[in-house]
Amino acid sequence: MSVDLDRNVVLRGEAELAARAGRLFAAREEFLCAAHDLCTWALPSVHEEVVARWRREPPAPSAPRARKLYAPAALADEESERRLVELAARGPEIRICATPLPRETIVVDRRVAILAGPPVAGVREYTVVRSPGVVAGVLALFEATWETAAPLAVHRRSRPPALGEESRTILRLLAGGLKDEAAARRLGLSLRTYRRRVAEILVLLDADSRFQAGLRARDLGLIG
Repeated sequence: MSVDLDRNVVLRGEAELAARAGRLFAAREEFLCAAHDLCTWALPSVHEEVVARWRREPPAPSAPRARKLYAPAALADEESERRLVELAARGPEIRICATPLPRETIVVDRRVAILAGPPVAGVREYTVVRSPGVVAGVLALFEATWETAAPLAVHRRSRPPALGEESRTILRLLAGGLKDEAAARRLGLSLRTYRRRVAEILVLLDADSRFQAGLRARDLGLIG
């Protein structure tokens, strides 16, 4: 049974959200998201529902505008930061909010809001809101927070990426001029894996070359 479009409902868990409200995620004009990190709205079950709906009803010729607002925790480690950079490259506008987000929220086409509650015993409750006045209030809060948040690129330039120990070691090997083959052997990696890791580090440092990565790493105090 789908969500009654004339009332607000509370759904428990991702499976119920996908089954009863998954179709509401298919934006036509605008998709807004506010989240603490990349996990809250991962929702693979909902994604499958949206894809299936698009196959039945192709979306509008132009993609909906997407804006995503995250807390700094979305860049807490290098894998998360790399995923966020890759997400931004696919088109969504992303900003980082330094102040705590009051509620993790999705707003679709300014007509429906989906609010995520805190997980209880590993399960979240999701409130699906269709009341125009409430949706307008959620939108106003989102817009006010969006205006004070920093664009992802600006935020990333303001602090060093959270590199793990292996990445820091690779930076030191690069700075020392060690050849890729020798560096890969020292780390116990294949040459292909080592070069992929170097490419990932360049992305995290927003560098176009190894030389530029070395300069930025020194500026940020990542290597001596």
